[in-house]
Amino acid sequence: MPLDSDVAAEVDRLAKSYADELIAFRRDLHTHPEPGREEFRTTRAVTDRLQAAGLSPVGLPIGTGLLCDIDQPGLRPGRVALRADLDALRVVDEKDVPYRSTRPGVCHACGHDAHTAIVLGAGLVLAELAAARMLRQGVRLVFQPAEEIIPGGALDVIAADGLDGVEQIFGLHCDPRLEVGTVGLRAGPITSAADSVHVRLTGPGGHTARPHLSADLVHALSTLVSQLPLALSRRVDPRAGLTLVWGRIHAGAAANAIPMEGEAEGTLRCLDASVWESAAELVPGLAHQIVAPYGVTVQAEVHRGVPPVVNDPSAVAVLRDAVESTMGRGAVGTTEQSLGGEDFAWYLTKARGALARLGVRPAGNTQPYDIHQGTFDIDEHAIPIGVRTLVAAALLAGERDESIQVLS
Repeated sequence: MPLDSDVAAEVDRLAKSYADELIAFRRDLHTHPEPGREEFRTTRAVTDRLQAAGLSPVGLPIGTGLLCDIDQPGLRPGRVALRADLDALRVVDEKDVPYRSTRPGVCHACGHDAHTAIVLGAGLVLAELAAARMLRQGVRLVFQPAEEIIPGGALDVIAADGLDGVEQIFGLHCDPRLEVGTVGLRAGPITSAADSVHVRLTGPGGHTARPHLSADLVHALSTLVSQLPLALSRRVDPRAGLTLVWGRIHAGAAANAIPMEGEAEGTLRCLDASVWESAAELVPGLAHQIVAPYGVTVQAEVHRGVPPVVNDPSAVAVLRDAVESTMGRGAVGTTEQSLGGEDFAWYLTKARGALARLGVRPAGNTQPYDIHQGTFDIDEHAIPIGVRTLVAAALLAGERDESIQVLS
């Protein structure tokens, strides 16, 4: 069901009217990034702008993040939610741009500054549409903290009843693999489950000249980090795409001393939710079996992270209609399931919804780059595109739910 052409034209006009302001807002956030649980300045900036528009944002009890409802009299029950994440990464900003991060070792290397500007812009446009009596259903803006911290700030929003009354929720995530002007859609799983794994080995230590009189802890640790991923892959359905990749390994301080302890940390990712539920239980037992011959003690812990994001097909259909109504059919793209984790998954345990990929690669640029890198940046033309997409999705979700109720 496409958006009415007159409404689509008004959405386009309003989105363009805020484009310069939102780009400046995004650059300000990029210059002053804040990591998870520390997004105080970012929260104040969003709050101040929403209040200036006559809205009444409410902060989350944890001190960062906020919710803001947009209503008008006579709306049907239930709400549509639009989600943004506020936090930056602990990554050094390596770009030479005027809005380069001023905070050493912290950078918006995942596009959350753009996500925040887009949902803010969607809120400003929807507020004007509400004043013109053009909403059928209330809209809740969700600005959550700590997406990058497992298990994610989405749980803080849910704990604060932020999804109470929400029937559908939509979000966008910057994707540098897609050219600006494209929105990537996928029904079903679009991200992976993601857990963190920590293993710690201990032994008596000793001289490297006499490993037979001690326990060769470094050899045991190297065996563990090489064999545990393989052992896991043979204990679960290979179609689940289970993968364990280590990100940190540490042991010892001297070349001629066998250390008394060593540790490794990594991430366990899985495409299948049911396998994800059981895989964590396998890790401790397999770790013990692998190091048993070496006379060391092992502690293996899996810290549950996030389940896969599984997009609801009807919500994806809403996003498709939203993109086609505001930018044309050529703007709709496809996207593969990613092994990245996203705490948007927690929202989908409470409401129907979908996460889409927003193309941010400059037109004609074929240079490969990715999120979570210090060189990451976006083509800022993507910001008004994101605004139009989310506004249209909010409008169409209300119309589609109403038509479903009439048919039933």
